[in-house]
Amino acid sequence: MVFDPSLSPCPARVALVWGTGIPTCLPTERAPDYLISLLEAVRAKGEAFLGTQRKSAVRDMLRHGKYKPAGRSKPSSEYLLAAALERGEGQPPQGAFPLVNGPVDANNAVSLEWGYPASIFDAAKTGFGLRLRRGLPGESYVFNQSGQLIDLEDLLCACAMIEGEWKPCGNPVKDALDTKVLGQAREVLALIYAPSSDPLPELEACAARFAQLLAIECGAAATGWAIASEP
Repeated sequence: MVFDPSLSPCPARVALVWGTGIPTCLPTERAPDYLISLLEAVRAKGEAFLGTQRKSAVRDMLRHGKYKPAGRSKPSSEYLLAAALERGEGQPPQGAFPLVNGPVDANNAVSLEWGYPASIFDAAKTGFGLRLRRGLPGESYVFNQSGQLIDLEDLLCACAMIEGEWKPCGNPVKDALDTKVLGQAREVLALIYAPSSDPLPELEACAARFAQLLAIECGAAATGWAIASEP
């Protein structure tokens, strides 16, 4: 992970988590037990599950220039909490919480549990070397199958070297469609974004749990994690 000099000092600490040799990334048909247990714990506490201090710190991490982390531009971890708490009559145990595939479900679970936004990529598309910078004026990318765009100006962005240049592929709000983890993925790379003011052991615990889920729940042959350091 390379930090763009413009970020100094960087408002975020970033953990990298990876898994290789994943046997399958087929769509999830049934919510795994670990996720059901987590959702039950979240629903028992309601909105208070994400403490106001954590929520405020994560939003402050993203607030810069033209970018305001509210409304549709709020961190993905807040979307996940809202989805976890939405469960209508007749819905399956996970309610409105999204089920995608093993690695993405693990990504969403740790993001929900710790309240940190996280991105996950098909490493065959991004490689394992990423650059963190802010989105430039006019930059955007498609983030879903409907072709919707997210404006990236001033937002923290993870960039991959694609076709000879650093192109944004993810951020703490929505990741790019082109590099998402789909059925053919066999190796993944994820980033967890935590406020630099937060205690480091919190981010380390989150990253370790993520790697554990990739191994146990997704069958990855090898996993690991590391805290990215500014130069």
